[in-house]
Amino acid sequence: MSSYDDLPFLPVTELAPLLRSRQVSPVELTHQVLERIEAVEPKVNAYITVLADEAMAQAKAAERNIAMGNYLGPFHGIPVGLKDLLMTRGVRTTAGSAVLEDFVPDEDATTVTRLRQAGAIFTGKLNLHEFAFGVTTNNWTFGPTHNPWMPGHIPGGSSGGSAAAVAAGECIAALGSDTGGSIRIPAALCGNVGLMPTYGRVSRYGALALSWSLDHVGPMTRTVTDAALMLNVIAGYDPMDTATQPVPVPDYTDGIEGGLTGLRVGVPRNYFFERIHPEVKQGVEQAIARLGELGADIVEVDLPWVEHSLLAEFAIVMAEATSYHEHLLRTRADKYAPDIRVLLEAGEAISGPMYLKAQRLRTMIKQSFRAAMEQCDVIATPTLPHPPVPIGQDTVTIDGVEETTLDCMVRYTCPVDLSGQPAIALPCAFNDQNQPVASLQLIGRPFDEATICRAARAYEATTDFATRRPAL
Repeated sequence: MSSYDDLPFLPVTELAPLLRSRQVSPVELTHQVLERIEAVEPKVNAYITVLADEAMAQAKAAERNIAMGNYLGPFHGIPVGLKDLLMTRGVRTTAGSAVLEDFVPDEDATTVTRLRQAGAIFTGKLNLHEFAFGVTTNNWTFGPTHNPWMPGHIPGGSSGGSAAAVAAGECIAALGSDTGGSIRIPAALCGNVGLMPTYGRVSRYGALALSWSLDHVGPMTRTVTDAALMLNVIAGYDPMDTATQPVPVPDYTDGIEGGLTGLRVGVPRNYFFERIHPEVKQGVEQAIARLGELGADIVEVDLPWVEHSLLAEFAIVMAEATSYHEHLLRTRADKYAPDIRVLLEAGEAISGPMYLKAQRLRTMIKQSFRAAMEQCDVIATPTLPHPPVPIGQDTVTIDGVEETTLDCMVRYTCPVDLSGQPAIALPCAFNDQNQPVASLQLIGRPFDEATICRAARAYEATTDFATRRPAL
């Protein structure tokens, strides 16, 4: 049997055959991941709660089951991290807030249950921007998470701990959530893959809400195929979540190596390429050109109304978040981080007519995307307009225009939350210091995650980005 000393950086697609054939033990894999957590956590701070003893117990059970021939699939014996707003039976779930610092659920979120049934090993609960209401993961209660590629810089948010942990080898894959970009933003800044499924594809039951009509739960992984494998496990109708749809769940890896020949890739030149950092623009333009070289037909599409996405997004999120937090604001307001409390209290100023206007605007944005996708199979855009910024930097200036870091980071992601379509983010440029600077966002038709995974995989196969490691 070969010696494997870099297991925490291998993708699921390579680890699963080794585990199934017993060339690698789930115990050894989990031990190496836990050692990695212990070594780098002082620099990264990706975890709120590390479940070392529980993970080793799960690993030993997985080893026994695999030895007995009871192999459950690609995630059997794979160490997975969970964003700490996903409820976990018997393990505290804080949502990154002092408000819930002692909350211990008596049941798992549906996605956690499905991963548990697939044999995944849970390494712990991952840091996030408090209550998922932000893009930096500069957490007031549990401390900021650092970008593993450039400590001192943000990993993005709100699922910053999830992206940082995957990038740093502190878990093989992770779950995140996305309301305005919270899977794709940190995936982009940490140089890995983030997949936001169609609204209603994956259950949100047991995921503490930010905005009911916008929340998604999805995979954060090292590679595109790993994201597809994880979606295989967590997707599907759940009677506990009325938003989920009884739509058949395909094998998302089937045809993922099918290439791009004949696929139409739409590129919107309005909004998504305006006010963008030069390095990001160059990286994304080169990636889109590469898609054409690989056989895709590149067509320009128009997306009217998307320039109003921030208005619709913030009105809906603030109103729905304030509604969700109404009781806690009255009883535990002093426990909230100051920035989160301000946002939630400001949400009380969103009137009924304002909320309804925002939802009407959302419908127009959704119709805009639907019309564009009659001309193409996938829409390609930058994921973000700017590379990672230092922790604590509240504004970003591009082309002489200053905006808040929050507005900047959600500018290209929130339109897709509003439309409810699936989107995947994957790295498309690193700088000379081996740091991720640009990410490609591929947007698909509702419930057609398979096509964006196929397109993303075709591009990924031409790069070495998935094999790069931060110099921690």
